[in-house]
Amino acid sequence: MAVTISRRDFLKGTAATAATLAVSTAFGGLYTQKAVLAEEDFDFSAYTETSTELYYEVLGEFYDSYQVALAAETVPERYALMAIAEAKLMESAVTLPTTTDGGYYRITKIVPGSGSSVMWGSDSYRMHNYLLTTEALKAADYTELRTMWNELRGTGTFMDSALAYLEENGYETKDNYSLNYNADAVTWDVLSSSLTVDCEKVVQTYDGLLEYDNENQLQPALAESYEVSDDGLTYTFHIREGVSWVDVQGREVAAVVADDFVAGLQHMMDAQGGLEYLIEGIIKNASEYIYGEITDFSEVGVEATDDTTLVFTLENPCSYFLTMLGYSVFAPMSRTYYESMGGKFGMDYDPSAADYTYGKGPDSIAYCGPYLVSSLTEQNSIVFSANPTYWNAENVRLQTITWKYNDGSDPTKYYTDFTSGTIDYVSLSDSIVQLAVDDGIFDDYSVVSGTGSMTYYNNYNLNRIALANFNDGTTAASSKTEEDVERCNQAMRNVHFRRALSFATDRGSMNAQSVGEELKFVSVRNSLTPGRFVTLDEDVTVDINGEATTFAAGTYYGAVMQAQVDADGVPMTVYSADADDGTGSSDGFDGWFNEENAAAEFETAVAELAEAGVEVSAENPIYVDLVYVSQVEALVNRANVMKQSMESILGGAVILNLVDAGDYDGWYYATYYPSYGYEMNCDINDGTGWGPDYGDPSTFLDTALPDYVGYTTKCYGLF
Repeated sequence: MAVTISRRDFLKGTAATAATLAVSTAFGGLYTQKAVLAEEDFDFSAYTETSTELYYEVLGEFYDSYQVALAAETVPERYALMAIAEAKLMESAVTLPTTTDGGYYRITKIVPGSGSSVMWGSDSYRMHNYLLTTEALKAADYTELRTMWNELRGTGTFMDSALAYLEENGYETKDNYSLNYNADAVTWDVLSSSLTVDCEKVVQTYDGLLEYDNENQLQPALAESYEVSDDGLTYTFHIREGVSWVDVQGREVAAVVADDFVAGLQHMMDAQGGLEYLIEGIIKNASEYIYGEITDFSEVGVEATDDTTLVFTLENPCSYFLTMLGYSVFAPMSRTYYESMGGKFGMDYDPSAADYTYGKGPDSIAYCGPYLVSSLTEQNSIVFSANPTYWNAENVRLQTITWKYNDGSDPTKYYTDFTSGTIDYVSLSDSIVQLAVDDGIFDDYSVVSGTGSMTYYNNYNLNRIALANFNDGTTAASSKTEEDVERCNQAMRNVHFRRALSFATDRGSMNAQSVGEELKFVSVRNSLTPGRFVTLDEDVTVDINGEATTFAAGTYYGAVMQAQVDADGVPMTVYSADADDGTGSSDGFDGWFNEENAAAEFETAVAELAEAGVEVSAENPIYVDLVYVSQVEALVNRANVMKQSMESILGGAVILNLVDAGDYDGWYYATYYPSYGYEMNCDINDGTGWGPDYGDPSTFLDTALPDYVGYTTKCYGLF
């Protein structure tokens, strides 16, 4: 009989025998039984203790600096101090930012600016307002439309102007959209998952309180209006009347009421699928409920005072609270429909119960958004059809969205699908640019897509335990011996070793395997938080290494970060004032890769490791595992570029083992799907990234917090 361990029990350091133990985690709303370690005891208390010791050894400076930032009295001071904290995180080199989204050649029928491009939350996944043309947009017209959006954003006039421009230039529009995808949703219960593969699909089926429009302005959705109390602690939302919940067939099952947001928040906190940390310390008593210190949910700061009035009570004033509402953590859920699917709340919540069917598929959720799922065949297609009962149906531009599965094994399929009219845009990887050139469409139709807010990164595992994927115990199996594992762990715990690996990683050449040589630096990112994510709206004076330093109003976040890095004398550029034609950016250049710096850091690491009894040389190298996908050519090439640059620059004293995961699922189970650090089956984790959930740098920095709070610390092999 398996013993299920809740997060609350886990945090108390529960120990059990692996022969009888399986950790049950709310992974995408589906409780997945995970064998921890075969044939031996796994002491969770000892694991947590080791994680804590390593965390503060490696990230103590970041943590201390971040606590100072969180206590800042003003928003500009908060931003500046957070930038200083992030500088310490970058200097620790436990994370190497690699790329962001975008920055590649594409040919598209999607009018730029017709969907939200806000940097945080889930609204950028919403597609109902997309404007599509029947033929591909010419590059000159695409560029003109992008320029028009930049000039008109915030005026509410872009869409009408875009339609007029298209008509003047001979384009026709259409109301259906087809695109590729490479992973099915794990769950359709968006409140129990933190995975993009789930959110990007389910977000089409519901509305939030407020949503960002195509000009990135926050607009009323299910809340028609709201008020904020003078002390900033109480937010009162007035819920739109006459909105219905329907089932997958479009049959009404309930009215949307304020209590649906209460039910949604409680379910999210019960499920603990990776979203709950967002509201810890924000909503009154949320942390206490999550950790079991209170069990009466009525004590949590969310209340429906009647069917149309929803009230949130915060712990402290939160300058970015409204920006959080665009994320799925605040999604509504029909209480009555959830209960009809076997759902329960609080201590009675049990998704493993025989009668619990909520979120198992698109036919077991209720809909209040622009689309219903009209068909789904796994690893084949998903079809979204316009919801005829949607409260804002007259403003839904796309009547059908069809997602078509593509496993990526044939990179030319994207292109042939586009040219045959099967899909409506194609990203031109380096391997298929020539096809567009040969067909005579590259020069007239290809554009370079803009970069986004998502940051992808390599993370270094400080405490490697798993040597095969947790879901089956066999996929992506390492060839390393126990001695190899221990030597690598010791090396990874040395900051100079980690910096050497980062400085020896040729990110531009790696990126070129996907986007081509000409664009290889466009999407390279050098910091966790985009350098222009926020700006100081007034002059701020902060302490940098004992010197009072003033940053003028208008200074970008990244400039403060770089000032701290420079003061600490760490040879990396995380933000350049010269980038983006002098506007300044953390993107578009490689501020880490440097052979001389790599060699210098490695020399220091070798000496320090020798003092600790770990010899590192070409004759006695450190073996480092990198899991890759053998069926995707670009990923194979990228892995080999990393291997070549790292091994050659470090003189063969580091050997990068390329471990074949076979397909995307194998790669994800090694790097992305694990819930805890001990499940991470790699030494370098390049299978994950982070997109912001709200408009404050803490949305990135919180991911590096300890004690099972931060999302990314599991990628370090901790917690």
